[in-house]
Formats: sequence, C-alpha cells, structure tokens
Amino acid sequence: MPHFIAECTENIREEAKLPELFSKVNQALANTGIFPLGGIRSRAIWLDTWQMADGKQDYAFVHMTLKIGSGRSLEERQKTGELLFALIKEHFSALMEQRYFAISFTMEELDPILNYKQNNIHALFK
Repeated sequence: MPHFIAECTENIREEAKLPELFSKVNQALANTGIFPLGGIRSRAIWLDTWQMADGKQDYAFVHMTLKIGSGRSLEERQKTGELLFALIKEHFSALMEQRYFAISFTMEELDPILNYKQNNIHALFK
C-alpha cells in the first residue's frame, strides 16, 4: 500500500495523460516518507459506459481513490490528501478548461485486520 486508482470515462483516454499523472503521484507518495516504496501502485479503470447529469453533453470525469493501510495519523493522511489533490487539480487543469469535466478524490484507510497481502517487492527496496 498505497494504491492509487483512477476511474476514467473513455472519452478522455488520450487527454487524461494517466501515465504522467501516475508518475507524479507515485513520486509524491514516495516523497512523503510514510509509505513503503515497494507498495506504491497506480492503475486506471477505463469506463466505456457511464452517464452524467442530464446526458446531453460530452461530459467526462475521473474519480480517484487512494487506498492506504492503517496506522497513519489523521494529520499525515490529511496532508497526503491535500498534496495529492493539488497535484491532481494541476494535472487536469487544461482539460478542465477545455470541456465539461469533473474530478473527485477520496482516501480510504483499510481495516488493519481484514487486509491480506503478500509480495516480494519490498525486499528490493530495503
């Protein structure tokens, strides 16, 4: 952990420039010093079917979620959330000026007990 997930409408696949966003997000998360580098992941889920508002415009959206393991203070989580949302807004600023577009971001802290995982990547960064 953390995992950054972007759910995006298909009509902005090229303009969203998600590889660039993911690079910025992963670096920002690494720079916080509170997440293990080997656990940082970003991915996209492209939506080919959606409806927004009245459906009469070529609306688009990106909803992003950051899933993190438990154990960080509210202050650390809030600082991380504000950092990422500022980065996200900057990344999508041109797209926001060009079309009807919505961005949203939320952070989810996973249950400390009911959260199962295994990997051998962490050892690479020790």
